[in-house]
Order: sequence, then structure tokens, then C-alpha cells
Amino acid sequence: MPKASTQPARGMRDFLPGDVRRRRYVIQTIASVYERYGFEPLETPAVENLETLLGKYGEEGNQLVFRILKRGAELQRALDAPEGADGKREFADLALRYDLTVPLARVVAEHRDLPRFFKRYQIQPVWRADRPARGRFREFYQCDVDVLGSTSPVVEAELCAAAAEALESLGFVDFTIRINHRQLLTALLDTANVDRAFHTDALVALDKLGKVTPDQVLEDMESRGIPRESAGQAIELFLPELLLPNVDKPSNHQVATALRERIGAHDDGIAALDTLARIEELATSTAAGGCLKLDPSLARGLSYYTGAIMEIAVPDLAGSLGGGGRYDNLVGMFLGQSIPACGFSLGLERILVVMDERKMFPAALEQGSAAEVMVLQWSEAALADSLALARALRAPGPDGEPGPRVVLYPEVDKPGKQFKYAETLGVRVAALVGEDEARDGTVTLKDLRNRTQVTVPRAEAAGEIRRLLAAGAGH
Repeated sequence: MPKASTQPARGMRDFLPGDVRRRRYVIQTIASVYERYGFEPLETPAVENLETLLGKYGEEGNQLVFRILKRGAELQRALDAPEGADGKREFADLALRYDLTVPLARVVAEHRDLPRFFKRYQIQPVWRADRPARGRFREFYQCDVDVLGSTSPVVEAELCAAAAEALESLGFVDFTIRINHRQLLTALLDTANVDRAFHTDALVALDKLGKVTPDQVLEDMESRGIPRESAGQAIELFLPELLLPNVDKPSNHQVATALRERIGAHDDGIAALDTLARIEELATSTAAGGCLKLDPSLARGLSYYTGAIMEIAVPDLAGSLGGGGRYDNLVGMFLGQSIPACGFSLGLERILVVMDERKMFPAALEQGSAAEVMVLQWSEAALADSLALARALRAPGPDGEPGPRVVLYPEVDKPGKQFKYAETLGVRVAALVGEDEARDGTVTLKDLRNRTQVTVPRAEAAGEIRRLLAAGAGH
């Protein structure tokens, strides 16, 4: 038989124990911050109805939805059906979750008894049929936080604050929250004489500014049917260094003033600038104070955004650590009535990459192991007693604190091999009940880090292990 490939599917990954511990640390840190802000947890199915997802992400997003084939008789009927007027037949009826925002909108439309101001966080994987590349996967986690029911700019300020505090809790200090507004983008495109019919295409292309060169964005816009002159004017308006060529590191106020002059009496654009100024003012009282940067080049390609949009930038990182924005019309696509909404999503995978490159994980986490204690096996006759000892050592302490993590060596073997295995696991203490210990009612405990050992009465073994572990916690 030919040997089967052991690699995971393209764009998917296996996570070994160390990977899982780091991922769990980041997820728990982010979740704890979100909960302190009063956000409630939510989970949705990995699979959604295809019609739920299509039409929410723009044409490029639709192409990246992971479709699931119809099954059994339904698939056969689709195969046998004549082609439609467009020459196509639909062989899929379900899809893997593309993001966490559209499922949230569906949940709000489905469950009418949710609070008026619904604050939720959700940390789950999403799937996109993208081309795998370095740092780009088909399955990845998003860490979303959203508020539904309010149009107040307090919402944007608090979402920026929650995202900022989550990053600070992980050790980030040099990040910026870029902020813009979809109505301001519309005003800028109008000012550049880009036809409204091409606004969506223009934003998809302009969203790549900072990731590719302005000339490449210009070529992309031309390929989408936007006249070169209008495309060039749009790029000039969108890039602060072109908007204010003689100002090094312009302030938010300077950028806003220049934009007001360029868009003139465009009412929606002026209102958007006022909203952004208010968000910045409110954010000064939060963890996001000083982090916000008005950036007209920020576009964010998803078509459901309607108001303020945000994205987190970190020096020396192409792309962002997360982003979001206001999407006041999305829930209405399911519910039939408008419900204001705004959200922010942190990208777990990018956060992990940056933290790993910068050595930001706690030393204790990097030195972590599945167990702190290993019970050795001395003889076949003592196997049951070893199981009982392991159970006793795992029991909670006198003050209710959790017991240590204890692993049992699964078979009788030479002590040297068992000690070596314990060291490969990163175990701190080995516990042994040999013939002498069984006779005397004692346990021998060996500190594998300090190479010392002590024999104690069996009833005192758990307490001695706690003392050894506590003494080594700071090393």
C-alpha cells in the first residue's frame, strides 16, 4: 500500500502541547479583559447555512467562503438538475463560518429576548478558502468583542479600550489603533471624482495601501475600471504623507483639518470627522488614550461596515493585529429592522507570531509541562498502590487550593529510565514507593531540578511536594 501523507490539509495546522499552552494563555488573557468590561461569552456553530454568509462580505469575500457539498439525495438532485439561467448549478447548501460577525447578527435576529444593549465576546475558529502562504492560514481564530443596540460613540471608545487593554495585558506597548470612517471614505472618493458605482472596488484596492506600493494600488484601481486620474487623486487624499507633504508625523488634528479643507461642504464627510473627533475625545479617559491615530488610508474591505472603522498596527509587522468597525445595517439583513452594532476583532494567530518573535511569553509558561509530579512504578504487585498514591497527591490542599498535576509512569521499568522520562516531560518531583518505603509507610521524593531527595511519611508527601514546588516557582 502507498504510504499515506501525514501532513494536515493545506492551510491547516497541528498544535503540539507547547503551542496549545501558548494559545490558551493568550485566549484566557483576552477573555478575562473582555469579561471585566462586562462582555458575555457566545459560541456559534462552525457550519452556517450558505445563504446566511453569501452577500455579506463583498464579491472577494464570497469567493473565499468554504462551501460544503450537499449530501446524499440532495446532491444527486443538484447533479441531475438543469443549469440555471446563468449556466450554474448550486451544489452546496452549507458553509464553514467565515467570520464571527455575521453569525452574531444571525443570533441577534433569531433570539429576540437578548438585552437591549447586547455586549458579547466570542473566541472561535473561522475558515477561509484562501491561498495558504507564510502566516496565512485557511483555519484561524478570531477574538471578537461587539456591542449591539447603541449608536453612541462611547461604544467605539470602549471597544478600542478593551482591545488596547487586552494587548497591554499580553505585554504589548508599541501599538497604534488606526481609525477612520466609511462616510469619510465616501467623501474622499467623491472628492477624487470616483464614480459611486466603483466605490466598493476602490475601497478594496485602497485597503491594500501600506501592504503594497501606491503604484500597485493605482494599477489595481485601473484594472477595476477606475480612471487613472481619479485613482491618483484618491491615493493622494488617502495617504497622510501626500495629503500633508511638508509635515512630519502630523497630529490627528492636522490631518482632520487638511481633510476638511479638501472635502469642502460634503455633509456626510464633515459629520464623519466630527464623530471621529468625539471618539478620540472619549478614548482619552480609557486604556486607548493616546493610541488612536486618524488615518484616511484605512479602508477595510468588508462591505458591511457603515461608520467608524479601526485597525491595530504594530511596528515592523505587515498587516495588523486586529480591527473592526460599526456595521449598523447587518442585523437588519436578517431581522428586517435596523439594529446598530459595532465590533472589534483581535487576530490570535498574528498575536502569537509577534509574541513568539519578541519572546513575550512568561518564562513559567515556556517551561511548562503536562505534569509537575511523576509517580514511579516499582513492581507489578504495587501498581494499584501507585494509582492510589497518584490520586492522593492530586487531591486539593487543606485550604482548598488545587492539587499538583501528577502523571503516573505506565509500566514497571528501570528507575533510571523512569527518571529520564520524567526529566523529558519537565516534571519537577518524582515520587517513589519501593520495598523499603512500602514497609515503612513512607514516600521518597526526588527534586529533579536540584538533584536532592527526601523520604517522608506517606501522609506528609502531598504537603512536602507543595513545599518543593513553591520553593522552585521563582526559578
